[in-house]
Amino acid sequence: MFISAKFYFICEVLMNSELQISFISPLGNLESYIKAANSWPILSAGKEQVLAKKLYNHCDLNSAKILILSHLRFVIHIARNYSGYGLQQADLIQEGNIGLMKAVKRFNPNIGVRLVSFAVHWIKAEIHEYVLRNWRIVKVATTKAQRKLFFNLRKTKKRMGWFNQEELNRVAEELGVSRKDVREMESRMSAQDITFDIPIDDELINNKSLAPVYYLRDKTSNFADYFEKKDWENSTTNKLNHAMKVLDDRSKHIIFSRWLNDNKKITLQELANFYGLSAERVRQLERSAMKKLRAEIES
Repeated sequence: MFISAKFYFICEVLMNSELQISFISPLGNLESYIKAANSWPILSAGKEQVLAKKLYNHCDLNSAKILILSHLRFVIHIARNYSGYGLQQADLIQEGNIGLMKAVKRFNPNIGVRLVSFAVHWIKAEIHEYVLRNWRIVKVATTKAQRKLFFNLRKTKKRMGWFNQEELNRVAEELGVSRKDVREMESRMSAQDITFDIPIDDELINNKSLAPVYYLRDKTSNFADYFEKKDWENSTTNKLNHAMKVLDDRSKHIIFSRWLNDNKKITLQELANFYGLSAERVRQLERSAMKKLRAEIES
């Protein structure tokens, strides 16, 4: 998403102001950061309107700073709801803060809603992106339906284990997705990442529990054949280039046009028209040139 230079300057002002608290790098530890963020008072509706209009109408960066700092506590509150994904709370808060800054930049005080109501969508969007990027090595959710399921499936489950058919139908209906999508996401979320090349030891061998690198093979690839073929192609190309030097310019053009042009193979008649000869004469020149090339390559 495009963010203007003015928006980055807002961040710089916040980081360098005398009243700063570091929302990009928490103060020593998370507890200190939360304490500092909560020290900023919640703005009244009137004060928020004044500040928002100064920013919206006059690009007042000091107003932007106060609006952001006074809403950091809300980011912390939202980020806590994503603690079950095994990611650092500080990282979730950082991503949420980015969403808050984007919301402050885009907030229109004339739409008649509080900033927090507008910002919550931007905050969640940034946290969602971060969770999806970092929860697994392989992306677990890419489509809109999958993303919706990813963030709703855990709280939808009433018990451990897989959905039965009734639960599957209910979840699909409630979230407006297909039953196939529900089952697919349930499978993805229950899967575990595994190291591709963990070292094997006696215990692993006895348990026949080897890393994928030891049993996943690309049967379509053979390095020996590849290098042998590549070497043959290079050798043949070099011999052909050398052999072409024994031909005159017209013969070179005929051979290239008939056999070496990847875009279009020219017909004998087209070459005949080009040189003002008969098609049979061009065929004879082509055959003679081929003989010379073969003799030179085989010599």
